[in-house]
Amino acid sequence: QVQLVESGGGLVRPGDSLRLSCAASGRTFTDYGMGWFRQAPGKEREFVAALNRFNGYGLYKDSVQGRFTISRDNANGKDTLYLQMNSLKPEDTALYYCAAGRPGVVVTKIIGQYSYWGQGTQVTVSA
Repeated sequence: QVQLVESGGGLVRPGDSLRLSCAASGRTFTDYGMGWFRQAPGKEREFVAALNRFNGYGLYKDSVQGRFTISRDNANGKDTLYLQMNSLKPEDTALYYCAAGRPGVVVTKIIGQYSYWGQGTQVTVSA
């Protein structure tokens, strides 16, 4: 079992930055491919970024490539996944979810390949 808790969301202006965090308990990030998804009102949940659990490389949605960076660390024995979001746009407004992939998944943008989800953290970008 994996428990995921997101934090770091908020209300920002266009062009600002935010860093989302996802604290994980249970198995470590080397056991699971991790990802970030988002869901805007009235829309389906969509892929944002995923982290290769072996080499730490990121996979991104086209519209966030170059603006968002996914990363992880294990400081003090605590697994934390991050999403650094720069140059935020109003269209980035959504509820952001952290997710852990099914066993054996290395990295994927397919939502059905994720087994564990956090409760979400709201990001609102507005002037």
